[in-house]
Amino acid sequence: MANSPQAKKRARQNAKRFEVNKARRSRIRTYLRRVEEAIASGDKDAAGEALKAAQPELMRGITKGVYHKNTVARKMSRLSARVKSLG
Repeated sequence: MANSPQAKKRARQNAKRFEVNKARRSRIRTYLRRVEEAIASGDKDAAGEALKAAQPELMRGITKGVYHKNTVARKMSRLSARVKSLG
C-alpha cells in the first residue's frame, strides 16, 4: 500500500485513469464489433459505413494512449481489406 502522500495521489490518479481507459477500450471494441457483424452479414455498404464510423474512434484511441499506432494501423488495414473483398 502507498505510504507517502504522492504515492497515494498517484494511486488515485491511476485508478481514475484505468476507468477512463477501460471505457474507451470498450467503446472502440463496440465499433469494431459492428464492423465484424456487417462483414459477417455480407453487406458491403453497411460494412463500409461501420468502418468509417470506427476509424475516428480508433484514431482517438491512439491519441489518448489506449492503443499503439501500429496496432490500430494493422486493425484498420485488415478490416478495410475484408470490407473491400466483400462483393
